[in-house]
Amino acid sequence: MNGPYFLSLLVFSPLLGILLLAFAPKTQERTIKWLGFLSTLPSLILSLFAFFQYLQGYRLEHLAEKRDWVRFADFPFLTESTFVVRYELNIDGLSLVMIVLASLLAALAAIASIHIKKEWKGYFMLFLLLEIGMLGVFAAGNMVLFFIFLEITLVAMFFLIGKWGGFARERAAYSYLLYNGVGSAILLIVIAVLFARAGTSNMELLKEMLHNPAARAQLIAPISDGLRLSLFIALLIAFGIKLPIVPFHRWILRVHVQAPPAIVMLHAGVLLKIGAYGLIRFGIGLFPDQFRDFSLLIAILGVVNLLYGAFLAFLQDDFKMVLAYSSVSHMGIVLIGLGALNEAGMQGAIFQAVSHGFISALLFLLVGILYERTNTTELSRLGGMAKVMPLTAGSLLAGAMASLGLPGMSGFVSEFTAFLGLFQTTPIVAAVGTLGIIMTAVYLLRAVLNMTFGASKRGDAQALDMSVTEAVPVFVLLALIIMVGVYPRILAEPLQAAIEMIMNGLGA
Repeated sequence: MNGPYFLSLLVFSPLLGILLLAFAPKTQERTIKWLGFLSTLPSLILSLFAFFQYLQGYRLEHLAEKRDWVRFADFPFLTESTFVVRYELNIDGLSLVMIVLASLLAALAAIASIHIKKEWKGYFMLFLLLEIGMLGVFAAGNMVLFFIFLEITLVAMFFLIGKWGGFARERAAYSYLLYNGVGSAILLIVIAVLFARAGTSNMELLKEMLHNPAARAQLIAPISDGLRLSLFIALLIAFGIKLPIVPFHRWILRVHVQAPPAIVMLHAGVLLKIGAYGLIRFGIGLFPDQFRDFSLLIAILGVVNLLYGAFLAFLQDDFKMVLAYSSVSHMGIVLIGLGALNEAGMQGAIFQAVSHGFISALLFLLVGILYERTNTTELSRLGGMAKVMPLTAGSLLAGAMASLGLPGMSGFVSEFTAFLGLFQTTPIVAAVGTLGIIMTAVYLLRAVLNMTFGASKRGDAQALDMSVTEAVPVFVLLALIIMVGVYPRILAEPLQAAIEMIMNGLGA
């Protein structure tokens, strides 16, 4: 593996698919769907290749790319690198894991897109644009590039929801745009202030200038403790909206109910994790002292998310709404892990981000299959799936077991580690939070058992089980969930160096 263009190739490889789709006839449904799926494979192959090379000792620093891009000022007293935004891509263990997650779920979601009924060409072009945005966010080496890739995901998601969603798709799309647009605007303010004061948006340089007294002389203008606190709070709100933290969660309910299931797979599996990734990269990376001061509040917010989401999930009659509130609840575990402020908590938070990516993608994939057969996701109108759709029902039950944290599945590792970290620092908050685990088991089992057992309540008595095409992504996700649950080291090993770096930054 050689460096100069590897990351660019990985991030922008879906662009080739967009170009090929642009010349494909609109009416060739089968060709377009194959092109859409095949275009996700190069980034998946490259990311898996980098992942296994890294496990064998390859240094990811060799993949870094840096080229001059935009110069904003040309004053004689400034250095060559000041007020220059470079095209910078680089990754570490954490971003590599997130890139593998994004490319894998993109390939599986492309298969799940077989149920899209109209305008396949536009759909797959936006789908691949969304993949470029997701991959770029995790590979970006400076804040400006991170923001640009983040906005690409925002625009692509807006059109994918608004055009191919359910009956209330436009309202869901505008809700997504409004909430996340506000979050992006706040993030842009933070980037602008840091860029103006430091003259760079490079994350490593910013970290050095903010923490190393010898490097502070390079700042264009000083950054006071008050300004640092303000910038950290702004980051907490910006990424808190995207995570989402209660009370900034209303938009996610509309998106998860109205967006096409394949797009919800990507949203729940990858895009929600950008909030956690941003809090780790920028919140902890640039402002560790402020993050430490707010750690108890973050842990409490995590417990609130966990309990609030679980309680509301229990009250829902629509399975999509159950899963939407479940996502809110499970993001609470990410916050709990981050708020624990120790190595176990940090590992639990990152494990939860990846584990929830697999589990939520599996559950929303199954919801899509179920809706295709029964035309409903209301619990009161479903029942007896185990008799007529045994594979779908069994997979749904396995996904629910993973989500509630059954030992041997990925959910158990992440929840156990996150709570272990919090019990070490704030046991009372952790003890309250464990109520959420019990509530999770109650609402998930209630919903899934209601659908799988009992008498059929409508036309699903004649429903067909999942096809071979649908079964492929289902079994791949189940295999990954069990693999991480049985052998968590496959995830812990590439993350170890990144977690140690984060903890060193926190002074732990």
